Amino acid sequence: MSRKATTDKTPRAKPSASTGRFSYEGLDRVLHEKARLGILASLAANPDGVLFNDLKQLCALTDGNLSRHLSVLHEAGLLETWKGPTGPRPQTMCRLTANGQRRFTEYISVLEQVVADAQRDTQPATPPPLSKRRSPA
Repeated sequence: MSRKATTDKTPRAKPSASTGRFSYEGLDRVLHEKARLGILASLAANPDGVLFNDLKQLCALTDGNLSRHLSVLHEAGLLETWKGPTGPRPQTMCRLTANGQRRFTEYISVLEQVVADAQRDTQPATPPPLSKRRSPA
């Protein structure tokens, strides 16, 4: 049985404190999966593209796993692939599309907000500077 990933492109308002302060609409399941996030990060760091075998090593994936994740990302319009002659046999090159680069950058911004929110709420209260403290009488 095959499941097809669906994406909801309907814009949503930013959640208020009453609807879920830590509900982040920008965390897209297509991008958020660990292996796909690694693939996207590798491709973002190499804008000219990465060969399939190099990408496989960078992300520590098998041929089959990488192929499947590349298919999902390709179907979502995030990357492009093509085969070309490199050495004695053709090799597959992968590169982010303009849409893929934009969505990955937006996704990273959402992750940065998650971290900022978590840090803000876990920071201990800092005491006032020594110059503003009262001395015991």
